[in-house]
Amino acid sequence: MTELRQTALEILAITNPQIKVSRTFQLFDDYQQQKINLNAAAIYDGTKLDLPGRPHKPELVPPLEVPKRKMDTVEGRASLLHSLAHIEFNAINLALDAIWRFPDMPEQYYADWLKVAKEEAYHFTLVNEYIQSFGYSYGDFQAHNSLWEMVERTQDSVIARMALVPRTMEARGLDAVPMIRDRFKQIKDVRAVEILEIILRDEIGHVFVGNHWFNFLCNKASLSPISAYRDLAKQYRAPKLRGPFNLDARKQAGFTVEELSLLGV
Repeated sequence: MTELRQTALEILAITNPQIKVSRTFQLFDDYQQQKINLNAAAIYDGTKLDLPGRPHKPELVPPLEVPKRKMDTVEGRASLLHSLAHIEFNAINLALDAIWRFPDMPEQYYADWLKVAKEEAYHFTLVNEYIQSFGYSYGDFQAHNSLWEMVERTQDSVIARMALVPRTMEARGLDAVPMIRDRFKQIKDVRAVEILEIILRDEIGHVFVGNHWFNFLCNKASLSPISAYRDLAKQYRAPKLRGPFNLDARKQAGFTVEELSLLGV
């Protein structure tokens, strides 16, 4: 019988987006049907693989060099949606990485991140198929790599990963998605609005997973979540949080009243 974490590593290395998505769906189904086992103690070596597996395009450039996206052209709208597809593709990879890389976590940790990977694959599929209806596809526009850069920085520490990827980088999506959704509402793009509503709903759950396991690890190490987060953000050079913040979504995603009060709003 194949093993969950080893298979997650194999899927992470896949470069073709459609195959990666299909294999992620299959892995989720196989695990639910108990066709695959879990070895939480296993140590795997990913150094011989080119991680993460990604296609030759999109071309990756620094964030400030990604062209601004205007809504008054089809190309501009497709470009904005492409940026979301890129985030979702990266998010599949980060969920798979969280599964294979960190041993000795509870079984539920791996089940949670497998569900996240499956939902991110669904989001990517929704957005990419809609882009294709405009005559474009994933890879046709430039993109940046800041989300994966934080994944790489935190590869030595599961508590840093939980603190700084779902709770920092992905939580920014909770703030940004409603504003993007409203831009599509203004031009009466009903399908784009529907897709963004699905993404926002699920991303609240993904950030909740990060919050849950960050707090689990803090409790295990007798750390204050507030001070632990502050120390980790400094150590791993996390970006400073800037508003406006979607406080309601952040509260649903498991941030405490104290944490929200520190956002300075």
